[in-house]
Amino acid sequence: MAVTDDAIEKIKAMIVSGELPEGSRLPREEALADQLGLSRNSLREAVRALVAMRILITRQGDGTYVSSLEPHLLLDGLTFASDVAQGPAAAQLLQVRRLLEPQAVALAASRVTEDDVAALTVILDRSAHATTAEEFVELDVAFHRHIIELVGNPVLSLLLEVVSTRTQRVRVLRGIDTAAALVSAHREHQAILAALAARDPALAAATTAVHVAGLEQWVAEGSAASHRSAAVGG
Repeated sequence: MAVTDDAIEKIKAMIVSGELPEGSRLPREEALADQLGLSRNSLREAVRALVAMRILITRQGDGTYVSSLEPHLLLDGLTFASDVAQGPAAAQLLQVRRLLEPQAVALAASRVTEDDVAALTVILDRSAHATTAEEFVELDVAFHRHIIELVGNPVLSLLLEVVSTRTQRVRVLRGIDTAAALVSAHREHQAILAALAARDPALAAATTAVHVAGLEQWVAEGSAASHRSAAVGG
């Protein structure tokens, strides 16, 4: 293990053990380096890396602190990874979504109210008139977010947003016949809403699984088309 990686793991261990609880200030650089058996340069590199991960935060003129360690901070880097993911990486993210979202929507089906159904209907009515991928995706995000928030688990909501960001969704739609994709996605959204309105968890899970599986197929087809184009161009 590289010296810097070793330093990172040692600081993480102090946080996990509670020796450095969330919000606490790190000891002076010299003292911490001695305590961990590290050079000050290795410690500085480790601290910079942990700041980038949002595990530590620096306060100008005050020192370095353990962050709040809230999920939205720690998962922020994964959002960027999802934004730039293409090909197999994008397919893997959608596979994670397919494993999580159907069960989340099933839970939502047992908690949905008439007001929720009405709000979701308004979103779908607006999405039916979307003419661009960007416009549709904004409404798509709102539709899925409203449903997932019914579960009442912020970590789950965040994870599902991470594995399917706006940027990723727009890229998927642009990579295929956008007009046909919008019609297909809208039809699948209607099926999900009908299952929710019926308070049918099993049907809600099934319609959601079909929807995400369709997105996976689009990604696979788009990736295959890119490979064919590259082969022809080569």
